[in-house]
Amino acid sequence: MAKVMIVDDHPIARMAIQFLVEKEGHSVVAESGDGAEALSLIDEHHPDILVIDIDIATLDGIEVVRTLRANSYPGIIIVISGKNPEFYSPRSALSGADGFISKKNNLPEIITAIRAAQNGYGYFPLKRFESPQSQQAIDDRERLGMLSPQEFQVFQHIIKGLENMKIAAKMKISNKTVSTYKSRLMDKLGCKTQLDIFEFARRNNLE
Repeated sequence: MAKVMIVDDHPIARMAIQFLVEKEGHSVVAESGDGAEALSLIDEHHPDILVIDIDIATLDGIEVVRTLRANSYPGIIIVISGKNPEFYSPRSALSGADGFISKKNNLPEIITAIRAAQNGYGYFPLKRFESPQSQQAIDDRERLGMLSPQEFQVFQHIIKGLENMKIAAKMKISNKTVSTYKSRLMDKLGCKTQLDIFEFARRNNLE
């Protein structure tokens, strides 16, 4: 039996995940809907398995995973998200997660991902659309892959509606640095205005 921590800002999602992992024989030792709080709770409870959503308050899930791995967290990390897996599954893998599960009707796969990680395997399935992807979708994915971790983090804050000053405070960097990252990401994504950034996010289900 493993100790599990669940981080998701939707109580119903946390309940569903708790049901799945407890049915498997594991115990849930802590829950949160906030990234900064999650880091504190992990230090307190030392869970063997962390199931974490990307879109959470304070620190997003990718940043939490990156922070944990930078501090040598040894546990299994499964990232979940309702956002486009074509973009977020690779980002999760690069941040140090052991698996990625889409929240769109695939939550039971969390158990499959945990089992795979326990046996030393990563679990990052990508379910392709039945219709061929448009060239624009392929180009957009390649463009997004060009962003550095910091540029991607600024991108995520922008599409949440945060202004430069708030982004700077969250990332603990200067306004000038935020502006630099913003300029770079706009060039890489082919966006001339902030409205273009929102359109990029909308058409790729990244909002």
